[in-house]
Amino acid sequence: MHRALADRLIDMCVRDSELIAEHWYKALIGNPRTHSYNSIPKATCLRHAVSFFKNLGNMYLAESAYKAVEEYLDITGFAEDQFARGIPLEEAIYALVLMRREIWLQSERQSLFNIPEDMYELVLGINRILLLFDYATYILISKYREISKKTAKLI
Repeated sequence: MHRALADRLIDMCVRDSELIAEHWYKALIGNPRTHSYNSIPKATCLRHAVSFFKNLGNMYLAESAYKAVEEYLDITGFAEDQFARGIPLEEAIYALVLMRREIWLQSERQSLFNIPEDMYELVLGINRILLLFDYATYILISKYREISKKTAKLI
């Protein structure tokens, strides 16, 4: 993605992380596919989302996006936290889907990409963001499987 366009997208995620997270949270608790999140305090949900949006730039621009996403999820303990709170895997994955969606909704609200020349660059940016979320989904599934195996051995 052209650096200026990538900067706009990343800057928006960082600058508006709390606003994007608020919109995401409303979508999360109002969605029947993520009903388990209704039992988690709002502040906890928002903390995870704000952190993810603020750190998206580091992951986006990393030489190895997979490694950057994996390190971020390891540091934050996102998968472990979701598992410990009893969030089913499919709901945790759908929460990521809603996060990804909220980035694009926010960019539309702000008319971040509004000239025809931006469209090609926008497609490249979308593909890179999709890749990050694909990696996060894969890593989340792997972590859940790993935690489940450890838990099963303790029983």
